[in-house]
Amino acid sequence: MFHSLRSYNYRLWAGGALVSNVGTWMQRIGQDWLVLTVLTDHNATAVGTVMALQFGPPLLLLPLTGFAADHLDRRKLLLFTQAAAGVLALGLGLLTLSGAVQLWHVYGFAFLLGCVTAFDAPARQAFVSDLVSDDDLANAVALNSASFNAARMLGPAVAGVLIAAIGEGWLFVVNAGSYAAVLVSLWLLRVHELHTEALPERTRGSLLAGFRYVWNRPDLMAVLVMLFLLGTFGFNFAIFISTMSVTEFQGDASQYGLLTSAMAVGTMSGALLSARRPVPGMVLMAVSAGGFGLSVAVAALMPGPLLFGIVLFFVGLAALTFMTASNSMMQLTTERTMRGRVLALRIAVVMGGTPLGAPLVGWVVDRFGARWALGVGALSGIAAAAVAVGYLVRHRGLHLARDAGRLRLVIQAAPADETDVRVAAGERVT
Repeated sequence: MFHSLRSYNYRLWAGGALVSNVGTWMQRIGQDWLVLTVLTDHNATAVGTVMALQFGPPLLLLPLTGFAADHLDRRKLLLFTQAAAGVLALGLGLLTLSGAVQLWHVYGFAFLLGCVTAFDAPARQAFVSDLVSDDDLANAVALNSASFNAARMLGPAVAGVLIAAIGEGWLFVVNAGSYAAVLVSLWLLRVHELHTEALPERTRGSLLAGFRYVWNRPDLMAVLVMLFLLGTFGFNFAIFISTMSVTEFQGDASQYGLLTSAMAVGTMSGALLSARRPVPGMVLMAVSAGGFGLSVAVAALMPGPLLFGIVLFFVGLAALTFMTASNSMMQLTTERTMRGRVLALRIAVVMGGTPLGAPLVGWVVDRFGARWALGVGALSGIAAAAVAVGYLVRHRGLHLARDAGRLRLVIQAAPADETDVRVAAGERVT
């Protein structure tokens, strides 16, 4: 489960990233809570607007972000983006501590951070393939998710305590300091041990090459459609959990943090289980997407915070299983020289759907209530599962067959135009 940690470079990177991610999750909780309870009167639409501004730039800046991830030195690019994110966190913290912060300030900082993240995220995800060999890549991607979700588990709980004790401003300052950990880890890497190749030549059409590559891959197209559905309507957890906590359960910041951590326990479990799978495939994505939709529907019916938190465990488990499987599959089956652009497109689809989905989900909360908004998330999971099944039927020959008196689901091997490692979940599952 942890064999990627044998690499010095990966160990160092993972340690620095864990510290930084804890701070990032603290800031997300603090930012949402600041908007929801200090700058507005429980206005979910405002929280959705912040999310839209923060997650919209990855879509707006395509294909520049993928081009940068493939054609620039990823380590140097990450040193710049991580430092810039730290400066923005510090700026928002100082503004909040001064007492002068207004809602439009948060909007502005969210947009600037979104622009930085647009270049940071594809480079950071593709950078994993520079730290380990392809044989260890699926494991490293899963452990990255485990690290990120360990931070998601710790960060919100700590944030809830710190908001109550010292306020949102100091929380933002603490996050700014956490970026030092990842900057130090990047600086201390053994550069000569990185698994890098010569940067691809910059030619006419390089910016759009990622689009053409994905368009000719039906499996990648199916995954991107699933990611759009889930990223736009399903993964609005900041809205779902904060509004359920405040409007349905009349909770405070500590309860919000604990509920977010409850889901993070599930995502952590999903990441660790994914680390044991060498080659995730479309079958796993179909099952996890369907499981996500079902568990979110059940969460919408829970009468109190305890049961809601328990169901959030399964929501997180299904969501992270899908995200890790899709990330690993897209990296393992994509040519190394195209990974940055393909991952940028993936991130843009996931985050870029937020400007459409988050305000809509926030409006549903304000108009009909938080439980109906969860119903929208549940439908997105079911729709994503249907897309996966459609791909398997059309391109992998999914059908029922009788074998020795038993019905089995039979799936053909991957098409020849997809990488050999793409023979994902096997030709036959019971």
